Amino acid sequence: MEDLRIPYQEIASQLEKQLLKFGFESEAANKCAALFAKTDLDGVRSHGVNRFPLFIDFIKKGLVNPSASPKIESSLGVFERYDGQLGPGNLNASFAMSRAIEISSEFGIGCVALKNTNHWMRGGTYGWQAVESGKIGLCFTNTKANMPAWGGSEPKLGNNPLIIAIPRKNGPVILDMAMSQFAYGKLANYARSEMNAPYPAGFDEDGELTTDPKPIIKNEMALPAGMWKGAGLSLVIDMLAALLSGGDSTHQVNKTGTEIGLSQVFLCFDPKKLELEAWFDETCDKIIEDLKTSSVFEGQKVFYPGESVLRNRKENLEKGVPVNKRIWNQILNELEK
Repeated sequence: MEDLRIPYQEIASQLEKQLLKFGFESEAANKCAALFAKTDLDGVRSHGVNRFPLFIDFIKKGLVNPSASPKIESSLGVFERYDGQLGPGNLNASFAMSRAIEISSEFGIGCVALKNTNHWMRGGTYGWQAVESGKIGLCFTNTKANMPAWGGSEPKLGNNPLIIAIPRKNGPVILDMAMSQFAYGKLANYARSEMNAPYPAGFDEDGELTTDPKPIIKNEMALPAGMWKGAGLSLVIDMLAALLSGGDSTHQVNKTGTEIGLSQVFLCFDPKKLELEAWFDETCDKIIEDLKTSSVFEGQKVFYPGESVLRNRKENLEKGVPVNKRIWNQILNELEK
């Protein structure tokens, strides 16, 4: 897979131009483009520029409405519920997390549920959004069925990402994980590079575990993280997302024939409002310090979730952001049409 190093601002500018071409208002195009570009800036290549052509294809097909925005359906103090009206998934999610942040600033805790939305791209984006405002953030979404129930031979569960983000002066801790052992964006990167996954990633046509991403992607049979435990967690995330938002669950999303109309939940906790500040950073630091004292196998290191992001961000700002050459040319060619 041949890469180019492209300045962050150039990526954001080119994506913004294309979004304007497809009906986005100026402010929305600028923000949506930045959300895509920052994903690659932070080193999460599976859910940024690589997904942009698919995003444009969804707009062309009328599956994503570039002019739609969340419509409030319920407001009950710490809890709000919205209809995403099939607007751009990353803009809808960013709005929902911003509301959860605002509500938690008032009440200490804020929860926003969102139905009828689209793929939020990189879920960790909204964890970073929370910690950059000094809040604890937690969010999750359902997806289409792309993972089997444990013991099953067909996709029934979503790989339903879960994000937990904890602010910390010496570096926030941000867990961003799908319920599959490898996110499909990561598997697509392996397949594009003609590489196998480093660990078993799903099941082949015979129900055997495999590291080859191609049959996993073809049959949507990703391995649940933690096997039966990940399968169970996927199920309850889907249930909570649908119940709290009043939206579709994974099996209903599947009936549309494509991944639209998702359900999502965003939670925030304000340490200051909840009077946790006296011990907050000290407790975080002691936990991380203890983690870092772990003995390791030869050639290995211990990292906490999100530790590499700030380092990636700094390097990519200095050297340019790595982007797949074929995909970048595809984006430029679309812009020239």
